[in-house]
Amino acid sequence: MGISQPTRTFDLVEVQFKGGRKELFKDITQNGVDTGDWVIVQAEKGLDMGSVHLSGELVRLRARQQDKSGKQERLNVVRLAHPDEVDRLQKNRRDEGDALYDAKQRVDRHRLDMKMVDAEWQFDRGKLTLYFTSAQRVDFRSLVRELGAHYGTRVELRQIGARDEAARVGGLGSCGRELCCSTWLQEFKPVSTTAARAQHLPLNPTRLSGQCGRLKCCLNYELETYMRAVKGMPSTGTPVETPQGLGHVRQVDIFRAVVLVEYRDKTWAEFTLDALRPYLRSRRPKPRVKPPGGGDE
Repeated sequence: MGISQPTRTFDLVEVQFKGGRKELFKDITQNGVDTGDWVIVQAEKGLDMGSVHLSGELVRLRARQQDKSGKQERLNVVRLAHPDEVDRLQKNRRDEGDALYDAKQRVDRHRLDMKMVDAEWQFDRGKLTLYFTSAQRVDFRSLVRELGAHYGTRVELRQIGARDEAARVGGLGSCGRELCCSTWLQEFKPVSTTAARAQHLPLNPTRLSGQCGRLKCCLNYELETYMRAVKGMPSTGTPVETPQGLGHVRQVDIFRAVVLVEYRDKTWAEFTLDALRPYLRSRRPKPRVKPPGGGDE
């Protein structure tokens, strides 16, 4: 990465909370913190607790990416957490299941068109955040007042998308590994069906969709490699005059650099790309493939 030995320790650390939520905090502790440490941090109102996810030069790059001006104010890491505070955090996590179940029951009684996904207690119990999904805007003001009176604390209902829901719930993808969004993926980028077409994948919604019901994020991972490989290949439908007769390109295999040519009598033959180049009569303009981050989902 071209990172030389820093002259001083970078004073920002990335702290991870429940559901993969990550934020940058200023480390004001005298002895510093290391990756994996449980720390008490300042929250909007009160204190919260999380584990140090990143430190050092990687955080410097992350901070530069998030704040181009470098003027964003950061909250502080107050201190390292004590063992009894870690136990208290685990108790909060157990109580979140009860809070989520209670919220679901109240949503049914209020007949609100919303699906409760997750609950998160702030470490000092100063705030209870409830995450939900809904296809439309929901007036939940009466529900918030009822929950606030019941728990005696500030209650926040936060609407999230289908991908955020999958990231918070977690699970296994069709590849057999944990979902990228719930482990390492930092941000969601738009995925279009153009990415599937460029990789010659069948447009089967069942196979192309992830647990969230949207197109899989991994369709973007190898897209640039496919785009470079396709540049030297003829487009499907390109006419070809070979010694066997006039045909057209039916299919290309970019891994083996092999082209399948189909003739008018429905027979076909395979050619390597180098062997086929002299016979190409004309080339259709290749469809423009949008890079990751473009197109509609």
